[in-house]
Amino acid sequence: MATYDNEQQEQLDQFKHFWKQYGNLITWVLVLVLGAYAAWTGYQYWQQKRGQAAAGLYEELDRAVSGGNADKAAQAFADLKKDYAGTTFAAQGALLAAKVALEQQKTDEAKAALQWAVDEGKNPDLVAIARLRLSGVQMDAKAYDEALQTLSVTVPAEFAPLADDRRGDILSVQGKKDEAVKAYRAAWDAMPPEVEYRRFIEGKLTSLGQSPVPAAAASSAAASSAP
Repeated sequence: MATYDNEQQEQLDQFKHFWKQYGNLITWVLVLVLGAYAAWTGYQYWQQKRGQAAAGLYEELDRAVSGGNADKAAQAFADLKKDYAGTTFAAQGALLAAKVALEQQKTDEAKAALQWAVDEGKNPDLVAIARLRLSGVQMDAKAYDEALQTLSVTVPAEFAPLADDRRGDILSVQGKKDEAVKAYRAAWDAMPPEVEYRRFIEGKLTSLGQSPVPAAAASSAAASSAP
């Protein structure tokens, strides 16, 4: 029994010595770990609540757009920009707000909403869509140089043919036939053959007196298909 007590006391003394040497460090490590975990869970909760609030505003904006209420849509979008600027809902809201503004002939408001999405949007796909729509509004307003500037940056690959097509439209109305043909051909070449819109690009090229397929390639294809 005495031996057991001695062993127990020896272990206790060793623990006291260990704690005296490393206890403070261990305590601080635990504090940092637990603090980081608490901060992370708190951030996740905050993000969830933030997302829910942004979703609520977006739904309000969507209802306003469905009802054709441009003023209410503009207010909901303003709230999204103010409180939830970094969310996907805000970027989507900009597209919706621009849509209803255009329907109500409020071109300046539409341009402002789309420009905000271009400048502040975080989702590359939504930013690309905003660029395409903004360039269309600018083209309709005959602000051709602005429209080309809007399209002057690189967009995600899946949107590149649409950007080239829109660039071709702008150049065409400016009377820059050769440049328009080059842009349309780039769009036609990059767009998958199964995409129906490719036929519209083909029609634009044909209207400018150009075949989508170079003559040499067409002759080669015809020769290879001949019996």
